[in-house]
Amino acid sequence: MKIIEAMKRVKMNKDKIADLRKRIAASSANLSIETPLYENTKEKIAEWLQACTDTSQDNVGLLVSIQRTNLATPVSIEIGGKQVTKSIAEWVWRRREYAKMDMETWAHLTDRNLREQRVQQSTGAEPLEIKLIRHYDPAARDEKLALYRDEPHIIDAALEIVNATTELIEA
Repeated sequence: MKIIEAMKRVKMNKDKIADLRKRIAASSANLSIETPLYENTKEKIAEWLQACTDTSQDNVGLLVSIQRTNLATPVSIEIGGKQVTKSIAEWVWRRREYAKMDMETWAHLTDRNLREQRVQQSTGAEPLEIKLIRHYDPAARDEKLALYRDEPHIIDAALEIVNATTELIEA
């Protein structure tokens, strides 16, 4: 089974559990003047409860296999003209949190709305020229911002292929 198939199965199983929960809620009690929906409602509810337990256990197994696969499978992605190799798990974390965090960090390199100016200190004196001094390279900042802005899309594209082609490592 491929990673993507396992991910889809986990989602289907969650939907199945949600449906069974609705059935359990709708059938778990009725008034004496009502006709139960099923001939042997207690048995039906017991079957549904067991199906939920079994489906949950199936999902736990699938999710552990996905995690195992994500930790063990190296993936090389070209980022900023360089091949970078990380496990799927590392790329997932990079995508979820850290590419954006790095972009926000580089975005903090600003001129702080400071402006160069000429100030007349006293009449007749030469004006004082105040220059802006940047303690960073604006071109490097802009390059990094572009890199980190694009990185999540690059990771998504690579992981989509990996998830469709990589076999799940099962317990």
